[in-house]
Amino acid sequence: MNERRRPRNPELIDLGDDRLTERFNPRTAGIDRASTRGIVDLLQAEDRTVPDAVASAADSLAALVDDVAARLSRGGRLFYVGAGTSGRLGVLDAAECPPTFGTDPDLVQGIIAGGPPALVRAAEAAEDDEAAGRAAITKAAVGEPDFVLGIAASGTTPYVSAALEQALLAGAGTGLLTCSEPPADLAGRVDHSITIRTGPEAIVGSTRLKAGTATKLALNTITTATMIRLGRVYGNLMVDLRATSRKLEDRSLRIIEALTGLDRIPAEDLLAAADGSVKTALAMHGMNVDLQTAEQRLEACDGFLAECLERFAVSPPHGSGEQEA
Repeated sequence: MNERRRPRNPELIDLGDDRLTERFNPRTAGIDRASTRGIVDLLQAEDRTVPDAVASAADSLAALVDDVAARLSRGGRLFYVGAGTSGRLGVLDAAECPPTFGTDPDLVQGIIAGGPPALVRAAEAAEDDEAAGRAAITKAAVGEPDFVLGIAASGTTPYVSAALEQALLAGAGTGLLTCSEPPADLAGRVDHSITIRTGPEAIVGSTRLKAGTATKLALNTITTATMIRLGRVYGNLMVDLRATSRKLEDRSLRIIEALTGLDRIPAEDLLAAADGSVKTALAMHGMNVDLQTAEQRLEACDGFLAECLERFAVSPPHGSGEQEA
């Protein structure tokens, strides 16, 4: 009869997978024996390494943003493609662009393996469906003006790789965001390959942890920086938002009040006259013009409010300046 053996010491395990996100993490090998506070401390110690990992990819992220912004300014669209956590984060980031930056929902879109049901219920097998990845790009009518960013923590998700291959065939701009080294052949073919090396997870292979956090930070950077480059903020204020809820209406009015000096009732009147657009309201007030003129001038400045107000500055009445001593 064979002798019953205890499991090997976790600290000695070699899982035989070279992907960074699948490697064993010796720092958390004893997490199952830690106190609740000890578990929290170990998880947070790993999480603290993520911002520096994302920061190390700053140059690559900036180059990608320049490409995406240029394409969107020419009428293109940005697509995120991912499976599991990566796919959900892409859909989340895309969904937050319209309320934050006043964009059309079609401008930034998230595609997830398994479709909408995978947003609320895991569909792990969907990540292996290469045909579905290609079909999703075809269905979206992706073309030359567009940009497709594949998101794959491990760097090897078949659905994402197939989607990128289809995007390349369509002539679109392409990028791959990973937390482990992707296959060299795919990385060499896309326009932008960004690897954020977050290292082994606290729970081995659980990429919803550090890799997921890093992905969320990177996507925040990509869309926020892109929208800034497209003139959708003034200073650091989201002046392209639309007052479509009580919260957003209040934020809109507070921005108008702060920048114009108007009280609440006149600010409400101005926002209503601007058809709910904070940027247009500020342009109308700053240039003392009507809605149509403000919109025309903003369009002439590609939507940049600061440039518009400077270019079409209202001259003070003659003799209104201070008298010379």
